[in-house]
Amino acid sequence: MDISGNTVFIPGATGGLGRALALALHERGNTVIVGGRRTELLAEIAEEHPGIDTVRIDTADPASIEAAAKEVLTRHPELNVLVTMAGIMRAEDWTHPSTFLADAEAVVTTNVLGPIRLIGAFVEHLLGRPDATVMTVSSGLAFVPYGPTPSYNASKAAIHLLSESLRVQYAGTSLKVLELVPPSVRTNLLPGQEENPLAMPLSEFTAEAVELIERRPDATEIQVERVKYLRYAEVRGDYDEVVSVLNGHQN
Repeated sequence: MDISGNTVFIPGATGGLGRALALALHERGNTVIVGGRRTELLAEIAEEHPGIDTVRIDTADPASIEAAAKEVLTRHPELNVLVTMAGIMRAEDWTHPSTFLADAEAVVTTNVLGPIRLIGAFVEHLLGRPDATVMTVSSGLAFVPYGPTPSYNASKAAIHLLSESLRVQYAGTSLKVLELVPPSVRTNLLPGQEENPLAMPLSEFTAEAVELIERRPDATEIQVERVKYLRYAEVRGDYDEVVSVLNGHQN
């Protein structure tokens, strides 16, 4: 993926990683469309950052995805990058079914069905562009489990393998699949995470990720240095130790 000259739609970009990436790509000369559920946040972004377009979308709602896709493609027929950023993370206690089922289902709907439906809504258009990218967003937790968030871990593992599989299917086409693999970053994904000293500062993550995209336009995964501890635990042969450290520190 080239770092500039794209038209990029990022649903789930009213805060956290999505907003930071949207602003960084806008600054690098891309046309950016931000999607989100909360219209007041969309209006705030549009006012504070002239040139960024906004579209309301709820990625847990198939009808909302379909309507937003039509709106985006009508206003931006040159769209060539889709970032499936929207995601949620919930702590779940799987010893009590009445307490975890609703959260687990919500995580899977947003984190797995959301990206699948988004890609489904845009893929025909993207395959018709001369140079297009779907950027998926997995996590270091796709490779090493964090005990309190089993559905989130599983959802990101699904996104990783979905990305790998689509890359095989799209081989020989103009559509590339780029997987962003964040570590724990200081966002509001979980309560207290914004103040977690063990998490990576958001500005540092964004700067390193964007630099990697720029330096490696043909990359299939964007891995900041900090996530490699999780990403390659099994390859290095210290998986059990990494699981223990991750969960012992409650990172």
